Amino acid sequence: MQFPMTLPSGVRSGWTEGECGEMPRALLSVSDKTGIVDLARGLADLGWQLVSTGGTAGALREAGVDTIDVSQITGHPEMMEGRVKTLHPAVHAGLLARRDHAEDLAALQEHGYATIDLVAVNLYPFHEAVAAGAPLDQAMKKVDIGGPTMLRAAAKNHPGVLVVVDPADYLAVLAALRAGNVSPALRARMAAKVFRHTALYDAAIAAYFDRLDDDALDLPASITLNLRRVQPLRYGENPDQPAAFYAEAGAPTGSLPGLEQLHGKELSFNNLLDVEAAVTAVSAWHEEPRAACVVIKHTTPCGIALADTVHDAWAHALAGDPVSAFGGVVAFNRPVTPEAAQAMSPTFLEIVAAPDFQEAALEQMRKKKNLRILRLPTAPAPLGERDYKRVRGGFLVQQRLSMRFAEDAWRVVTSRAPTDHEWADLRFAWRAAASVKSNAIVLARAAMTVGIGAGQTSRVDASRIAVMKATDQGVDLSGAVLASDAFFPFRDGVDAAAASGVRAVIQPGGSVRDDEVIAAANEHGMAMVFTGRRLFRH
Repeated sequence: MQFPMTLPSGVRSGWTEGECGEMPRALLSVSDKTGIVDLARGLADLGWQLVSTGGTAGALREAGVDTIDVSQITGHPEMMEGRVKTLHPAVHAGLLARRDHAEDLAALQEHGYATIDLVAVNLYPFHEAVAAGAPLDQAMKKVDIGGPTMLRAAAKNHPGVLVVVDPADYLAVLAALRAGNVSPALRARMAAKVFRHTALYDAAIAAYFDRLDDDALDLPASITLNLRRVQPLRYGENPDQPAAFYAEAGAPTGSLPGLEQLHGKELSFNNLLDVEAAVTAVSAWHEEPRAACVVIKHTTPCGIALADTVHDAWAHALAGDPVSAFGGVVAFNRPVTPEAAQAMSPTFLEIVAAPDFQEAALEQMRKKKNLRILRLPTAPAPLGERDYKRVRGGFLVQQRLSMRFAEDAWRVVTSRAPTDHEWADLRFAWRAAASVKSNAIVLARAAMTVGIGAGQTSRVDASRIAVMKATDQGVDLSGAVLASDAFFPFRDGVDAAAASGVRAVIQPGGSVRDDEVIAAANEHGMAMVFTGRRLFRH
């Protein structure tokens, strides 16, 4: 790019591609020092003057690269422990002066300033500080002021200032400078990166303050999504849908950006959806001393079980619906043992996710070339975490369904209270129902699901499907319990459950026909518990 204008006498001209009149100037001020020495050496070899600040200047000098301190061009020392160093007209006039505006260049000459032609800046590590649990005063020390200001000024004036915020771009920028071919497209691309970067940085700070406000509903007047692409995916749910995986800045422990793939093919869009469903489901038993296993198919469970061993948890979860488990995704709340790995071997599975794997279990599972093995914590999502659902032209935003199950609002509404065994199974079935698509019906006995009816347009149909699933496996439902994610609008669902042998029901309550439903349960000698909480999952 050429700047053919005539400059006022005494103003340094900046530079043009392939030929620099007077020495061009670069300002380097980075928190992440990755690649900065190589960039500086490359610029110096091309005849650039280097200006830098604090730790960056020290790193360059230690590497033998000549640089001048920013205070030499501002005429003012850094102050307040470096909080003020680049916030000065000598810096920002040099960045913002338009090379084709004689008035801007005359102003530079009047005040004795010169243009700055390249800026390489990255920001204080706010994300990392917050992720490490920094308290407010320490987090505020990582809020960068001068860095974003320089970046935005340079990006605004990108026709005259080449701005680099990502160390991954250093080599490409040097190559373009060496070739004398810094195109307008490259300048614009680097500027766009800056504005995305600073927007995400500010959004992370705003989100941090949102989390500090205990009195807030965490649904502010505006929301900025702070997402970084982790990886492109082959395609979305179907081959004609382009897709990628984006991670939320500061994603909590146990979320998908933190997974570690130990074996198998790359993860697909549908794989990630199923892993999310599996880990969410099994997180209901995060603090349970027994092993929990969930088998997921198309984002909804087909089998869930608790047992004393991981091996038995798998066997019982599989027994709930072995046909649907084919090609499924499995998650555990405890490390996978060799016995569990051996037991899973005959079943074709897409993914096994767990907090860890014993070495002998890994050795056994790696015999299957394509099986994806994921190490991923299975803690519940943080309280108050936002859940987003895309609609045409916007998003629906809510607090994520909590996988914590307080019982303070529970009440027995029938003449007969549940037995101790029924109480245990009702608690299990209620937690299982939280991960099943609505309308959801879960039949359970002895801490395992024996029939699941999911995603139906009527609750009685969901009940019939759950019974059908159990019957197909030859399960006698006598003494089983039933969980419903929402109230029964009519007594027909209770009648169908009683006819199959169900002896206890747990549901939210709240229907205008609750009295009829309770009366039906009493007629059948069933126990019924109202939780006062609905568990819809659309």
